[in-house]
Amino acid sequence: MEPNDGASVKTTKMTKANKKVIRKQLKASHTLLKHEGIETVSYPTQNLVVANGGLGNGVSREQLQDILKGSSSVKCLLMPPNKPYAFVTYGCTEDARQCHAALNGRQLQCQGRTVTLYLSFVDKVESHVGMKAEMPPGLKVLEDFVSPEEEVQLLEAVDWSFCDDPGDNTIQKTLKHRRVKHFGYEFRYDNNNVDKNKPLSGGLPAVCHPVLERCLKEKHISIWPDQLTVNQYQPGQGIPPHVDTHSAFEDTILSLSLGAKTVMDFRHPDGRSVAVVLPRRSLLLMKGESRYLWTHGITPRRLDIVPARDAERSVAVTPDPCDLTLNERGTRTSFTFRKVRHMPCDCAYPSTCDSQRPLEVPQRFSLPCTDVDAVQLEMRFVHTVYDEIAGHFSRTRHSPWPRVGDFLRSLVPGAVVADVGCGNGKYLGINPAVFTLGCDRSHSLVQICADRGFQAFTSDALEVPLRSGVCDACISIAVIHHFSTQERRLTAVKELVRLLKPGGKALLYVWALEQEYNRQKSKYLKERGVGPVEGVEPGSVGQMDTTAARTVGTSSSAAKSSQPELSIHRNRTAFGSQDLLVPWHLRGGVQKEGQEPSHIGEKGALLASGSTPVYHRYYHVFREGELEELCRKVRNATIETSYYDQGNWCVILEKTL
Repeated sequence: MEPNDGASVKTTKMTKANKKVIRKQLKASHTLLKHEGIETVSYPTQNLVVANGGLGNGVSREQLQDILKGSSSVKCLLMPPNKPYAFVTYGCTEDARQCHAALNGRQLQCQGRTVTLYLSFVDKVESHVGMKAEMPPGLKVLEDFVSPEEEVQLLEAVDWSFCDDPGDNTIQKTLKHRRVKHFGYEFRYDNNNVDKNKPLSGGLPAVCHPVLERCLKEKHISIWPDQLTVNQYQPGQGIPPHVDTHSAFEDTILSLSLGAKTVMDFRHPDGRSVAVVLPRRSLLLMKGESRYLWTHGITPRRLDIVPARDAERSVAVTPDPCDLTLNERGTRTSFTFRKVRHMPCDCAYPSTCDSQRPLEVPQRFSLPCTDVDAVQLEMRFVHTVYDEIAGHFSRTRHSPWPRVGDFLRSLVPGAVVADVGCGNGKYLGINPAVFTLGCDRSHSLVQICADRGFQAFTSDALEVPLRSGVCDACISIAVIHHFSTQERRLTAVKELVRLLKPGGKALLYVWALEQEYNRQKSKYLKERGVGPVEGVEPGSVGQMDTTAARTVGTSSSAAKSSQPELSIHRNRTAFGSQDLLVPWHLRGGVQKEGQEPSHIGEKGALLASGSTPVYHRYYHVFREGELEELCRKVRNATIETSYYDQGNWCVILEKTL
């Protein structure tokens, strides 16, 4: 009797395990259908979708191939970028059926956590391969430019042991999350430039001379560099997008990648972006347009999406799901060589050149006349600024606004919610019974969401890459007021409604012109002179007024137009106009960590007294009734309710069809 009883217990346990796998498999199938339009089928086919087995949740191509290698008939493995699933196509249905039976519920260890795979059949698999990515003009990466022996010598030449010595003036002690050392000239993070009258003793390390001599001989440069910045990045660290200051350095900039490879992101002012793999021991050359016009930066993350077939080559990363995998970052040290400029820059890119737009000839910022002007203004005074201040911004955004939380908790279990402009993700975990997906224009804020375990992706609020009618609810909290024309604000509202199912609801919050309402002052006014208040804008009292706008306007056409000028708001005071630049002061009197040379106007930053930068964000503050008036222009939505909440005008919209 005992063996039979034991067998009975074992059968019961297996049945429970099988039921759990089936339940999880069905849930994964429903999620894929809701969010990606991928429909699974109940009968065997040659094609399988592997839920939880994608690049987006840390599974590499090599790991997935390893567990699929039992069958020689695997024809294709597609791993879309940033998605938590993959597709595998077999040569015959029977092999796919065997894989489905054998691997459903299989667990993998990925980045120190356990991932469980759930497989389902699909009728067909479509691969949408994007166009080949092109390198920015003037950008070149030379692979294996230094030997392994030279790499060791260069790394050993940098002595980090005195990085906390106050007498070591080559160490930038304000950079909390990466180590930096300067040679030749110290780069000043308080003014994004170098003091050309104070060269550092010793010049460039002698160990660098053979590398620079080779660069001269091969005509990568025509003049010997005299400034070196050494950055050491631990896994997960990065640097915000920036353009090296034109007036500080000459044209060609060289950068060696030592110790580990990484992916560097390049972005054009018109929105084009290219991710470039920088292999270990490679030399990056930035010249002309790539040096003067495109921003470059490294997104803080531990895993990079890279091509699988060219794992050790420098390539521009394309969204080809047939050829993507993950690279785990190691400790990377970059040697960046520059030549200090002693004459004004006369480059062909005046829109980003501080030499050709001297501060002593002030120009005003005007409201944009065209959509191009609006894009440029928002790029400078919204997108770039949020990437710069992301860490400090996130630390001031920890408490959800009560009425937003009430809205999210009122949704039925299983509802699909999009948080468009999610910031650091403080609303993504409010209601665990619903599925909430966030998106934000700031790469740095999206990375903070990912680090907190939330699902989020980078996207503009004017064009969210989700299917129409997929969401039960959307929220847009403190986002639409950053668009600089009424047409763009209306487009943002229409985009929220497009995402909703019929009967779905969208909650919108915008900053109000009226900071005193029903004889009650908002927290923004009441908290004058104290630290940051959740839900309002931190900054110092008595900041610059309109006469302090000493950077360049969005374009020559805007500067010469009769459009109203933007004022610079004094924090914690009533608004004097609807369109303005609001200062953001980094706390603690130190420069933002990781900031690199750049023209400060391009980052929306001016320098106040001392060494603390002041960043400026564009706002259109809404007068009473304006948000409702805007929402009524959307034909397939009605206003369910509107209200005032501590200095914000708020609307709940319902989609009618």
